[in-house]
Amino acid sequence: MSLALCVVAACGAELNFDLTVDQVNQTPPGFRSAVSGTGPVGEWKVVLDEVPTALPAFSPKSPVVNKRPVLAQVSTDKTDERFPMLIYDGNDFGDFTISTQIKLMGGEAEQMAGIAFRVQDEKNYYYIRANGVDNNIYFFKRVEGNLFGPIGSKIEVAKGVWHDFSIECRGNEIRCRFNGKEAFPNLQDNTFNSGKFAFWTKSDAISYFANTHITYTPRERFAQTLLKDALIKFDRLVGLTIFAAGTNGPVPEAIASKDASEVGTPAPVAEQDVINRAKIYHLKSNGRVTVIMPMRDNNGEAIAAVRVVMKALPGQTEKNAIARAQPVVKYMESRLVRTGELFQ
Repeated sequence: MSLALCVVAACGAELNFDLTVDQVNQTPPGFRSAVSGTGPVGEWKVVLDEVPTALPAFSPKSPVVNKRPVLAQVSTDKTDERFPMLIYDGNDFGDFTISTQIKLMGGEAEQMAGIAFRVQDEKNYYYIRANGVDNNIYFFKRVEGNLFGPIGSKIEVAKGVWHDFSIECRGNEIRCRFNGKEAFPNLQDNTFNSGKFAFWTKSDAISYFANTHITYTPRERFAQTLLKDALIKFDRLVGLTIFAAGTNGPVPEAIASKDASEVGTPAPVAEQDVINRAKIYHLKSNGRVTVIMPMRDNNGEAIAAVRVVMKALPGQTEKNAIARAQPVVKYMESRLVRTGELFQ
């Protein structure tokens, strides 16, 4: 699957997921197969199928469909609580609109197709799916594997034909359209504010997807948001930097900073030591005091080092400097729901 990425506005971007003939019988690159619930993962591959053309016909004799590569889930394992997912490993999405086409091709136990979104992992996500057996469009969410829902309505979902399917998220508001019409009244949920998206099916459903497109608002890394808010809240701060080891390798680097040019630079020895041993460093020079201390997750583990730079007070002691820096770090720790959010 090739990606076409372009900026569509000052605050927006778009992704087109284009399959190629060369990928037939293969799983598209950039995605990973997973399963929510129990049973084996799905079998996702590119196949050829007739898809309605998105362009107007040049003449009445022009074909209205053409055979093109589409994404298919073709495993027929009938495990009941089995939800094959193909997760996009690229961007996390907060505010977005995803549009795709779905086609229910078969399945003895189930005939479903949908999109999972704001996916944290296989146990935590939202999804909306079309059911061709019971003819409905429903919204669900999974939190630590527990299922909540459904919310939705009865809608005819014809099998063996293509349907337009779209989901829009803006803040905590979620909307869904099916064949151009609102599938159910807008709903609100505050559980997940961002995450990945995935193609989704259930049990032995054989489902096709085509013409997938996302428009979205690029997100500021959450660590940078924490840092900016702390700079506003604590006016005594002269400098502030967060260091952590992200997905690019084991060596920590600056993932957020008041000085934008510092982001991406390797962590100095002291900052690495803070992460590895939860040690606190203190330095005073040129009328400023620097405290480097660990940021901890809910289990008390050091997940990052925070360098706090403040104006030195008259008679400033190390103990007093640490006491002044500690509320800054505690404030940022209090806003972390999950450890992974820091790196998103």
